[in-house]
Amino acid sequence: MTKKFVLDTSLFVNPHARGHFGKTPDLAVKGFLKAAKKKNAEFYMPPSVFKELKNFLKSKTADELELFLKNKAPNIYATYLPAAVLYDFIEDMRNRLNKGLRLAEDYAQDNHPDNAAKLGKLREKYREAVRAGLVDSKEDFELILLSKEIDALLVSSDEGVIKFATNIGCECLNASKLSAMLKKLR
Repeated sequence: MTKKFVLDTSLFVNPHARGHFGKTPDLAVKGFLKAAKKKNAEFYMPPSVFKELKNFLKSKTADELELFLKNKAPNIYATYLPAAVLYDFIEDMRNRLNKGLRLAEDYAQDNHPDNAAKLGKLREKYREAVRAGLVDSKEDFELILLSKEIDALLVSSDEGVIKFATNIGCECLNASKLSAMLKKLR
């Protein structure tokens, strides 16, 4: 039986995830292609995610990868998601937004004159409070939906993607472990 994988950009752009394949995104793609060819596996990526990844790659490298991957969009109108998952997502978002608002209020009341440094620190803490561990883009959601739709292993180093995918019953693998898994495949 052929193993199916849905790949996230983090496999190639996150330095910790791509380590086994290459030091740069381009080298990681080439290392991945070398390791994945001739394996009894299919590799998928939604078009929106591939478009995002192309921003990090030389066009020749992107072309090589595009010829190897199955570029498939999820059927967003037919994939079932339990209401409980959406319910939890909404509650999580509300808590995160409230935490972000409290952070902004604290920084607004701070009377230190160095606004540039203060804003930089606020951005960092806000991103951490509101976006870390959360599905925060269409591309992330498409990875999850495609993985569910085709019953594929989702490969990502994004905590939010893995958490949401796990909640809806998808099999997940941290991107840093894909190299080891490919070695086991025939």
